[in-house]
Amino acid sequence: MNAKKVSPVNWLPLIIIVICATVLWHVSPPEGLSQPGWHSAIVFVATIACIVTKVLPIGAVGLIGITVFALTYAAGASTAVEAITTALSDLNSSLIWLIVVAFMIARGFIKTGLGRRIALQMIRLLGKRTLGLAYGLAFADLILSPAMPSNTARCGGVIYPIADSLARSFNSNPEDQSRNKIGTFLITCIGNVNDVTAAMFMTAYTGNLLAVKLAANADVHLTWGSWFVAAVVPCLASLLIVPLLVYWLTKPEIKHTPDAPNLAKAELEKMGSMTRSEWIMTATVVLLLVLWIFGDQLGVDPTAASFVGLSFLLLTGVLTWEDVKSEKGAWDTLIWFAALLMMANQLKNLGFTTWFGNLIGDHIGGAVGDSSWILILLLLNAAYFYTHYFFASGNAQIAALYAVFLGVGINLHIPAVPMALMLAFTSSLYCSLTQYSHARGPILFGAGYVPTGTWWKVGFVVSLANQAIFLTLGLIWWKAIGLY
Repeated sequence: MNAKKVSPVNWLPLIIIVICATVLWHVSPPEGLSQPGWHSAIVFVATIACIVTKVLPIGAVGLIGITVFALTYAAGASTAVEAITTALSDLNSSLIWLIVVAFMIARGFIKTGLGRRIALQMIRLLGKRTLGLAYGLAFADLILSPAMPSNTARCGGVIYPIADSLARSFNSNPEDQSRNKIGTFLITCIGNVNDVTAAMFMTAYTGNLLAVKLAANADVHLTWGSWFVAAVVPCLASLLIVPLLVYWLTKPEIKHTPDAPNLAKAELEKMGSMTRSEWIMTATVVLLLVLWIFGDQLGVDPTAASFVGLSFLLLTGVLTWEDVKSEKGAWDTLIWFAALLMMANQLKNLGFTTWFGNLIGDHIGGAVGDSSWILILLLLNAAYFYTHYFFASGNAQIAALYAVFLGVGINLHIPAVPMALMLAFTSSLYCSLTQYSHARGPILFGAGYVPTGTWWKVGFVVSLANQAIFLTLGLIWWKAIGLY
């Protein structure tokens, strides 16, 4: 007998979403909002709902969203050509291609083994204590993050296998209480640290580029260098504090790991000396960092710089065209990113974002009165942060809420740059709140080392610590460098 095939489509939520969207489509727009703005908002919210409920993989939802947007003339197009042109308008966005090409470059870290070598070197240097292991893995993540925009691949594909191997080497297994020896601590720590490294660099997380584009729509323009300068002080503080906090919360039974450096050294010896491909990969990353940091002075656009890096890896044979074609994450990102960015831009152009932001801002403004803008920033950021309990995708929340919260903050007289930065950094920092709130969750939680209660407790406490750091040290630093 043939096994019964399971439909890849989650039909029940899809049917409910379509029915709700159809009913709303025939409702008159609220006062102050045009019909194209209302219809675009309906398609956008329905797309986000499909992503959150996992009707299909995010790339497939993005493709269908583009199709529906074009067929329904949601943005008020007068011809079919105009409708499809609008729906596909952001496929040529330079920011999207920056993240797509960076995905392909990041493949070189895994293919050459350079990412694993860096992590093992950090363990060899810092791994004599359990806490040192965590910092070693954290610094490895930090080194990889500027040129590795998939924090899922970075954490789940490079850092996690080493953390898992370390835990098992100390007889800390996910199947029983021995996980408490060291495994629970290491796995919990690498996830929370990954959020901080994702916030450090504009190219360390796909959602950062989406936030940058939405901020630009509000006339807040962030470059790779300006993002890094703003992030470096609060992120380094978080990077130092988070492992200590997770250590205190999970209380690993093993405190000293004198054998870990020897284990790392043995693995490095098996790998041998750095290969030609690893040296080329290292040189490529250095070149990219120089071009991203000093691109304005050199007249090189960040996206052009990423193409330079990829071309160099192709010409030297570190990557092949087959590698590029098989980088599914890049092509997946191209589709869903273009869909969400197109809809977000249309909502801005058609006045929906401003209308909705003013609507919420008027209510909040009446409640907070003449309170300090810092207090209002704290409240808005907390609301944005903990709304993530209801999202299974960080990018979906950025697309749905970032521009709205930014608009509300600006309308309530919060300086635009701190507001944009705080929401952008929070869009990375909220990813460890729950085991379902980021794509790496199934990898780390699925391993079995971290009980649900532990995950939620650590995620919440770390979230409070990160907000405290960014709203104190971060604001002080941003003031010192003249951002407000």
